[in-house]
Amino acid sequence: MSLRERVAALKVRIQRACEDAGRDPSTLDFLPVSKKQPLAHIREAAGLGFTRFGENYVQEGADKASAAPELAFTLIGPLQRNKAKPALQHFKEIQSLDRPELAERLRQLAEELDLVCPVWIQVDLWDETTKWGGCTGADLPAVLLALGGDARLPLRGFMAIPPPGDEGAFAQLADLRGRMQQELGQPLRLSMGMSSDLEAAIAAGSDQIRIGTAFFGERPYQP
Repeated sequence: MSLRERVAALKVRIQRACEDAGRDPSTLDFLPVSKKQPLAHIREAAGLGFTRFGENYVQEGADKASAAPELAFTLIGPLQRNKAKPALQHFKEIQSLDRPELAERLRQLAEELDLVCPVWIQVDLWDETTKWGGCTGADLPAVLLALGGDARLPLRGFMAIPPPGDEGAFAQLADLRGRMQQELGQPLRLSMGMSSDLEAAIAAGSDQIRIGTAFFGERPYQP
């Protein structure tokens, strides 16, 4: 199946899921995940109208961002403090902010580099930390405090990777978003849902789904 055919099939799924949920498909953000995909495949996707891509590894994403400055890359994978600087320099957004010390480091670097980089807090409400990363609900206030409402790191919302098969997890995330919107007094988005569970995520109110293999096909190489 070609990329164009996979994209068409995904759009049909998204359209049906939005119809079932009573949602307008135009309100849903579709982020292709280009981890370990060659730049040629990414440029092919750009030819179909996609200009933003999710990357899991700082170095790989930075290399692609340097080679394709006309495209925008979002970091969705774990971020270590020692890679915070290249992450800020090469990614348009960071979705994996998950601990206070990382927030503090990003704030310091954003000021030094004189740049603005929107962030999403990665949350883990299911004790999946050792697998996927993310701050617990109990730790979320500390991350928000460290972020401090810094205008250089505007908070866009929450990203999560719920346990496979736990579709009820999406409702928990929607509840978290609702509570935090009231507490912070600002709109917040949810990035949740992937190839296998996008319908449930859309029904629960996800604003962004992240699609990898179902979009690009099997990853053809190892970096």
